[in-house]
Amino acid sequence: MQRREFIVGLRAAITGSIRTDAQGLPRLPLVGYLDDGPVEGFIFRQVEFRKGLAAADYFEGSDVAIEAHRGRLSDWAGDLVDHGVAVLVASGSLPAILAAKAATTTIPIVFGYGAAPIETGLVSSLHHPGGNITGVTSMTVGIGSKRLGLLLDLVPRATGVAVLVDPNDDATVVRSMIADVRGAAIPIGRGIEVFYARDVDDIDAAFTGLVEKRSEVLFVSPSSFFSSHRMEIVALAAQHRVPALYFERDFAEAGGLMSYGPNISEQYRLLGVYAGRILSGQKPGAGNAARHRRRGDSMSREVRIGSCGEVPACP
Repeated sequence: MQRREFIVGLRAAITGSIRTDAQGLPRLPLVGYLDDGPVEGFIFRQVEFRKGLAAADYFEGSDVAIEAHRGRLSDWAGDLVDHGVAVLVASGSLPAILAAKAATTTIPIVFGYGAAPIETGLVSSLHHPGGNITGVTSMTVGIGSKRLGLLLDLVPRATGVAVLVDPNDDATVVRSMIADVRGAAIPIGRGIEVFYARDVDDIDAAFTGLVEKRSEVLFVSPSSFFSSHRMEIVALAAQHRVPALYFERDFAEAGGLMSYGPNISEQYRLLGVYAGRILSGQKPGAGNAARHRRRGDSMSREVRIGSCGEVPACP
């Protein structure tokens, strides 16, 4: 990407794009973006998304206009539809995607979601999602066995596993996540204790509870709320000397022991690539299928080791 185009994209990520230029030239195709991820990563996600659009030969300001919003998702989705958005992108949480789906049944929607899109009713099939929707799913549900194995490789004598879950997430996702970890732990003789945290006080209480239950390792389930409070979670794990496995690399970079999850940069770039394909004429519900990204595919999962000391002295 040329320097000028990158600067334009970065400025738009911070301020939002205007719909017409100052000279009143014909409007460019408008891409609307509903973002419900942690606020501190907003600019990063927008820059990566624009890299994906650029890879599909769509550059902001010359080929396409982009308008990104956080908060009041339903209102912004309706506003974007009323103003003739060409593609609606939604990521960060199920509510963001549902807001896009509620706003239109005809305008193409590209979603980014970490859980199971079939079980949550987003698509009817991974290969042929149908309707006006497609997207990228990293399938963070369903890899409990791999995550538990990584933890037990580090602490092989651990018998008690704590699982931190956000009950504000979709109930289907929460149940699947718990069943996934329990199904991996019980056959190998490990006990599971589930702790729910919907606010900061609950996070403190969960760590108190896992210490009382003598849980020896911690599995932190995917949640945008947990992402927003990763510094507190990592600090509490260190304070209580509990080795913990997280779902994204930001925790490891904040000092956590280890993360195992999707390559987030690539996930948001793929959203841009998919949006570009649709702008080029592909239909969202047919050949441009919702992706189940597995190890070995172009969007691999990655293991990230933090900068702490020896296990289990540091989480």
